[in-house]
Amino acid sequence: MDRDNLLQQLLLRGLGTSSLVADRLRSVTQDWVRSGQLDPGQATALVDDVMRALRGDNPELEKQASRQMERNIDHFLQDVGLARQKEIDELRGRIDRLEQLLRSRRESENVPD
Repeated sequence: MDRDNLLQQLLLRGLGTSSLVADRLRSVTQDWVRSGQLDPGQATALVDDVMRALRGDNPELEKQASRQMERNIDHFLQDVGLARQKEIDELRGRIDRLEQLLRSRRESENVPD
């Protein structure tokens, strides 16, 4: 099967699924409003929140996913024994400070009294 065609089919199915979820959610919330279980304003907010989450427009959800991804990357790098750029930069800073300290001590030893 053609990769582009497969990708297109997956995207269309995803869009169709999202549309079905939205329609069903609207239907359910309308039933809840009619039965008095939910306020119309709450129903609208619920549908909007779920739709934003489905579209990926939820900043808090994105932050949580980003934090989880960072933790996963940290664990992976630890497992394979690699350092992150931040750790390398910190080590470079420490090396620079130690080299500077060593130079200043050598200079102070070479100064005649």
